[in-house]
Amino acid sequence: MGIILQAKQLNKTYCLGKDNHLQVLNNVNVVIERGEFISVMGPSGSGKSTFLYNISGMDKISSGSVTFNGQEIADLAEKELSSLRLNKMGFVFQQPHLLPNLSILDNIILSAYLAKQSSRQTINEKAIDLMKKIGIAELAHHDITQASGGQLQRVAICRALINQPKMIFGDEPTGALNSQSAMEVMEILANINELGTTILLVTHDVKIAAKTDRVLYMLDGSIIGEKRIGKYIKRHKDLKMREKILSGWLTEKGF
Repeated sequence: MGIILQAKQLNKTYCLGKDNHLQVLNNVNVVIERGEFISVMGPSGSGKSTFLYNISGMDKISSGSVTFNGQEIADLAEKELSSLRLNKMGFVFQQPHLLPNLSILDNIILSAYLAKQSSRQTINEKAIDLMKKIGIAELAHHDITQASGGQLQRVAICRALINQPKMIFGDEPTGALNSQSAMEVMEILANINELGTTILLVTHDVKIAAKTDRVLYMLDGSIIGEKRIGKYIKRHKDLKMREKILSGWLTEKGF
């Protein structure tokens, strides 16, 4: 299917003072194929979120290279990076970060209006269609205060999808949800992945990671192992087996 993202010898160092530096990522190498669904796990402070921010261009790497969709992004100017993130990437965070002065529909369509990939009428129709597929169409003209946490995360997913991104990045997208809402959001992400969108998400939850194709394990700023468990078939028995396999592997890693 081809490579959509590759990082080589990726390093990230923060300057904390004149003679004080903190290296958060250490020579990280990773290859992500188009259509993969990948989760990143590891203890707190292992560099998971920093890794996601650096490979997606949300933060500047200190050294190494990151190639996304055939384009080296490490040396892009901020304006070029912003355009890349807007048009080719989608983001879902632990908190949806919606604008309180906009309706739910307006929160979804705003980035598409900025991208100007199509007419506003086409964008509006696409947004309504997305909301119908994800089960929140009835909330289109509601304020964000009139929706539950799980519904707001679905809004964030619609917003991430509106510009038809090549890849979606999720930083603990189910971390603030109850178990039922978290599983519902993961089913939506699994359906999106089935349609061909590449997804990489950071999670601490084995049940969430068990629904992804491949798990990367980070420790002290390095990827020290990976576990391939293949596509999730959406059967209860299959999921329990995947969770058992993944739990055993994570225990070996000291998680």
